[in-house]
Amino acid sequence: MSTATVKAPQSTGGSSGREAGSQPVPSGKDEGRIGLRANLRHIGALVRRNALQIKQDPESMMDALLMPIIFTLLFVYVFGGAIGGGGGGGSREQYVQYLIPGMMGMMGMSIAMAVGTGINEDFRKGVMDRFRSMPIARSSVLIAKSVVEVARMLVAIAVLLSVGFLVGFDVHGHWLGMLAAVGLTALFGASLLWIFILLGLTMSTAQAVQGVSFLVLMPMQFGSSVFVPTGTMPGWLKAFTDVNPLTHVANSARGLMLGEGAVANPVMWTVIWSVGLTVLTAPLAISKFRKKT
Repeated sequence: MSTATVKAPQSTGGSSGREAGSQPVPSGKDEGRIGLRANLRHIGALVRRNALQIKQDPESMMDALLMPIIFTLLFVYVFGGAIGGGGGGGSREQYVQYLIPGMMGMMGMSIAMAVGTGINEDFRKGVMDRFRSMPIARSSVLIAKSVVEVARMLVAIAVLLSVGFLVGFDVHGHWLGMLAAVGLTALFGASLLWIFILLGLTMSTAQAVQGVSFLVLMPMQFGSSVFVPTGTMPGWLKAFTDVNPLTHVANSARGLMLGEGAVANPVMWTVIWSVGLTVLTAPLAISKFRKKT
């Protein structure tokens, strides 16, 4: 009994528009078939692509490099004397010790805000449509974007700490605590990225994304313990600052870097906020990315 070998017909390159052996573009259902190893490879390639894009356009790093310098000098030398010494019960040097750890969380939030406008502009220019036509997992595009933005956050925090040391900030030997504070801040910043990515995918223009982002950013930054202690705030505002995740991040950084105050409670709430925001917004952002036209 003989067996017949049946060969698959070869593409002629006509109406199919696809060469023999090429992979089909995955739909939303096919994406789940991409294995973990392939997904990680896609993420790595996209991270490299985004990093090379920054190398070709170094101006895109200006916010991460200049914003920590400008804000540190502004608050230390413009407001530090009044807040720290002018009736504030302390000195400019004491205010530096209070300010720098708090501003770490602010850096993460400010860098995260920029990703929303970037995603929106990429869709307007057709860059994201090109990615979605490729045989890669949809989530890998956004995850790679998040990885690069977290790296930019770390650069901004490094610049902030460098300027802080120049103006008198001192961790008093709590170097491991400083590293822990940097990691915790990056974790919180990574969770915020998904909020602004979702905004970038939802709003119609980059200007709208920027406007809404500022409406979110300003109350969270100034309605927190980043710049001043919350004890003198009116009751209604203090109630907001007590649940503001940026307050927990700032208090965690101070406790870890300076060895002052309670650490366990703000660290716990920072982790809860970070995980909760990621679990809530990351799936929504990925789903919106798949469906956006």
